[in-house]
Order: sequence, then structure tokens, then C-alpha cells
Amino acid sequence: MPIPADWPTTEAQALAEQERLRPLVQAVDDDGSEDRLIAGVDVAYDDDRDLVVAAAVLLDRDTLDVVEEATAVGRIAFPYIPGLLAFRELPAVLDALAALTRTPDTVVCDGYGLAHPRRLGLASHLGVLTGLRTLGVAKTPFTFDHREPDAERGSWTPLTDSATGEEVGRAVRTRPGVKPVYVSVGHRIGLDTAVTTTLDLARRYRLPETTRHADSLCRRALAEAQRARTPSN
Repeated sequence: MPIPADWPTTEAQALAEQERLRPLVQAVDDDGSEDRLIAGVDVAYDDDRDLVVAAAVLLDRDTLDVVEEATAVGRIAFPYIPGLLAFRELPAVLDALAALTRTPDTVVCDGYGLAHPRRLGLASHLGVLTGLRTLGVAKTPFTFDHREPDAERGSWTPLTDSATGEEVGRAVRTRPGVKPVYVSVGHRIGLDTAVTTTLDLARRYRLPETTRHADSLCRRALAEAQRARTPSN
């Protein structure tokens, strides 16, 4: 999996690319087309071996059964810089999605969309590049403020930018009494729909099934890639 020749290699280039792409994000629901096949994507790293593995797992929204899965292995595309993680992950994620034989109606990313300092986290970046409907479901709120939602499943509170007062996402309780997840718009989706989709995918656990399956698959694939690159005695 080669890194694209024009992929940013410096912080300045990456920041400029985020500023260029940000106006292209569509933070509203699109035409309401069918939303039956939903993919989860996730990434695992081995920095010592300069190795990144991405997984894409396609689920049936009604049953939450796995329909298809794919992985991609490659070199890490960008150094670790907070706020620019998409540039490390996206080449591998794009390859994993391309390896699926069916196109997802929606992609759920383990990370942020508009809940990002420059409003272009991984989910939004991926959506703009591919044209797919995307949303982000993160485990932590990054730099934004929120109150704790009520304890009941489905409760939520706004995730806000203290500098502007803008609602950039929501803290959503997917399990009663369990800490919330942080949902934000990626591309071609509104925030209400992003929350509804998250709750529909998180029927038994805190995290959506898309994220759970993709996380497990990319960790297994990373372990296999590490074994393949370990010299035998």
C-alpha cells in the first residue's frame, strides 16, 4: 500500500489541507437514501516497525451481522501530531474501504468529525475525500466542554467549543450509567441523525458494533503483520 505521492509530509502542509477541505463538509442530512450497510473503520499501529493496519467491517444495520470485512497494511503516512491524526490513518483506511466489494451507505469512524479544532477530524476528512456519508464516535471529548448526560440510555448533552459557543457534537449515553461516547457529524449527515445512528449501533455495549468489530479486526491483523515481519531464529 503506497502512500499517495501528493500526501502532506509536514505540519504546515497538513494544516493548509485541512483549511482547504473544511468548507466542503456537508453537515446536514442528504437525500435520505437507504442506510442499510454501515461500515466501521479503525486503525492500529506499530511505530517501531513503521507499520499501520486499517480495518473496514461492513454490518447490516437491522441485524448488526457482519456482512464483509477487509484490512490494509502499510507504512505510517505522517508523524504523530495532535489534531492531524487523519493524515496518519487515512491512506490505510481508504485502502481498507476500497477492498470491500460493496459500498457502505454510512461509515462510522473511531474518532472525530466536526468536533475538531479546525472542524475537520478523521470522519469529516474521510467523507469529503470519498463522498461517503460519515460520522465520528469518539471515546473522549478532546478539547471541548460538556455536562454529563442523564444516566438513562439515549440521554445527551451538547459538546461545545468554549471559544465560540458552537455545538460541535454531543456526549451521548449509550448504556445506562456508563460513561458517554462523543458523537459528531462527519459528512452528509446531521447531528440528530448521527446520534440516532450511534444509538442504533450500540444496542448492547457502550461502543457501536461497527467500532467494536473494526477494532478487533485491526488488532488481529496488526499481530499477523508483526509476526510476518519478525525474523525467525
